[in-house]
Amino acid sequence: MKKPKRKTIIKKLDAIFSEYIRRKHADENGMVKCYTCNKKAYWKGEGMQNGHFISRKSRILRWDERNCRSQCYSCNCHFYGRQFLFALNLNKEYGYNIAEELLIESKKIIKQSDLDLLLLIDKYKQKINSL
Repeated sequence: MKKPKRKTIIKKLDAIFSEYIRRKHADENGMVKCYTCNKKAYWKGEGMQNGHFISRKSRILRWDERNCRSQCYSCNCHFYGRQFLFALNLNKEYGYNIAEELLIESKKIIKQSDLDLLLLIDKYKQKINSL
């Protein structure tokens, strides 16, 4: 069996992690609220996405649940994640200045092997199944 390319593994992990974040924050009917504008939509389709407080470019936080919430397409793409509102909401949710903590953590560099990423895929598949 041919070993999957790293790019393919990352794409799969992004998709599974995104599904997990959107479903985790959805209600029993599958409706989820945009973290920054409160628009409600079904977790799948209708423009709901996995928004990041700190950009996905930060590998250490790309698949960190503290850094991600459901966002509508408009907030996530047109308004670049509405980072200031995102930070305020995170701080309110966690009860302390987690936004600053994440910003500091985002400066760290990590090296993840393909195996590390494959293990994350398995982890989030299991978490989806337990929802």
